[in-house]
Amino acid sequence: MQVNIKTLIDDRQCYETVRELRWPEGCQCPFCDSKRGFNEKKPAKQRYECKDCGKRFDDLTGTIFAGHHQPLKVWILCLYFMGLNLSNRQIAQELYLDRTDVQKMTTQLRESVVKKTTSNPRRRS
Repeated sequence: MQVNIKTLIDDRQCYETVRELRWPEGCQCPFCDSKRGFNEKKPAKQRYECKDCGKRFDDLTGTIFAGHHQPLKVWILCLYFMGLNLSNRQIAQELYLDRTDVQKMTTQLRESVVKKTTSNPRRRS
C-alpha cells in the first residue's frame, strides 16, 4: 500500500499555523489594520470583512500563498522538502506534481524569502 504524504497533512492545522505566525496579536486587515470575520463554508480557511474599511480578505491575502491553484498544504510540504534540500524533480515526485509547477513554486518561495530577509535587516546573520 502506497500512502501519499499530502493526505497526512491537515488543512485546518496549516491555516491555524499561518494565522498564528501572521497575526500573533489577532487577525488584522491587510488594508487598514482593523479586525473581523469568519467563513463557515471552509472552517480551515477563514474569510474576514473589515469593520472599518469594509474590504474582504482571507488568511492568505497579501501572502506568497494567495491566488494559487495549489492548496496551502502543498505549499507547506514544498517548503518542508526545500528545507530537506530535495531537488525540484524529487519534490515533484513526492507531491505528484508537474516539475514545471514545482519549479514555479520553489522560485516564488525562494524569492519571497530573499525579499523578506533583505527588507528586514534584523533577520540577517
